[in-house]
Amino acid sequence: MKRILPFLLLLAGIPAAAQPSSANLTLQEVIERALGQSAIAKQAQTTREKSYWDWRNYQTNYKPQLGLRGTLPGIRKDMAFVEQADGTTKFEAVRSNSSHVAMTLSQNIGPTGGQVYVASELKRVYHFNGDLKAYNNQPLSIGFTQPLGMFNNLRWARQIEPLRYQESQRIYVEERESIAQRITELYFDVLQQQVNAEVASQNVQANEEMLRIGKERYHLGLLSQSDLLRLELNLLNARQAMAQGRLDAQNAAVSLQIYTGLRAENLRLAVPAAAPRLVVPEERALEQARQNRSTVLAFRRRLLQAERDVALARGTTGFQASLSAGLGYGNEATNLWNTYNALQNRQEVLLTFSMPLVDWGRQKSIVKSAELTRRQVQADVAQEEASFDQSVQVQAAQLSTLSEQLDLAGRADSLAQQRYNIAQATYKVGRISLTDLTIASNEKDQARRAYILALRAAWVAHYRLRALTLYDFERQLPLTAQ
Repeated sequence: MKRILPFLLLLAGIPAAAQPSSANLTLQEVIERALGQSAIAKQAQTTREKSYWDWRNYQTNYKPQLGLRGTLPGIRKDMAFVEQADGTTKFEAVRSNSSHVAMTLSQNIGPTGGQVYVASELKRVYHFNGDLKAYNNQPLSIGFTQPLGMFNNLRWARQIEPLRYQESQRIYVEERESIAQRITELYFDVLQQQVNAEVASQNVQANEEMLRIGKERYHLGLLSQSDLLRLELNLLNARQAMAQGRLDAQNAAVSLQIYTGLRAENLRLAVPAAAPRLVVPEERALEQARQNRSTVLAFRRRLLQAERDVALARGTTGFQASLSAGLGYGNEATNLWNTYNALQNRQEVLLTFSMPLVDWGRQKSIVKSAELTRRQVQADVAQEEASFDQSVQVQAAQLSTLSEQLDLAGRADSLAQQRYNIAQATYKVGRISLTDLTIASNEKDQARRAYILALRAAWVAHYRLRALTLYDFERQLPLTAQ
């Protein structure tokens, strides 16, 4: 018990005897430490880094791709039809080594969805049976492939992926601000319990003094036994409240520790100053929210994705065609170097198509389903936009009201403390009843708790508005990812 008591006193914010005092952590210090070392902050950073590499992967689709492919070696032993000298064929064991290597440089064409390429390819076949070898060399070939009337994923990705990347960067800032808001809530949870324990400790001391005076008056016949018993009961209640306050402070401190990663023995918290008094017009807050929030980009991205899904449904059903053409030079010979002599021109043009003749309404049902999904997304986005605008406006409008409530709570806390001090002094000289003193004590405690709650509401609203708008109205600067 002797080892546990100093720890509980430390959590409750009550100095223990022979315990070295340490500086109290401020709200800003706890937030900064948590954003640097907490698991949830690191998770947000990891998500942001993943979105960056997803963005880099998207960009590679529009850059030239240089590749090398081949088969080295390709040894085979099989039974195959072999044409004989008299024109007949028969099965014979065939052993060969077929190898090839090719280098290709390709480039996707975003606006059309096609692809152009430049390639160089060499093939070699060696037959072990007759010790025969041949080379097929195509040192240069160029060509292109162009889908006709088909879904162009590259064109849609160019519209959607930049929005997705910008959205991820804003989400990272929003998550940090949301973390700050949550830490503020947990901070005041601990602080509220520390204040309760501190108030209870002060009440214990005051009630001990009142009981001492009460016993003296009782022996002098100036105090009834009922009032004396009430003084004893007040002391017991105060001690019980102090013990409960210490326990609640410990539990709240553990919750803050788990979320922030701070050590429990460091959680001596200071009562913050009042949150910045800001007057933010609703139109101003809404303007910044629309400029900075990821939600606005998400609305645009979802609408584009719905349009893309309709284009996908139309572009992958019904008539489809693809045009490809190629031009190259090559030759065949039994010697590699001879393949470069008298290169022959090679050309090809292919137009391939496919079209369902009877699909029993499959194409129509797929397209209709995509169109209805698009309509639903449009309705959802419109409703969510209205809800988003309203939440920003309400939060901005509440700032001034919460500031006024904080001022009133602070004034009430000061007056209640002064009234209790006067009531305590007056009771000692016997000019007021014990009931009046008890009422003054309860009002003092309630006013203190009300002030901490009003302080909490003001700070939580401060960080919530930052998260909703991604804008620092105190410094007049947008919040961006570093």
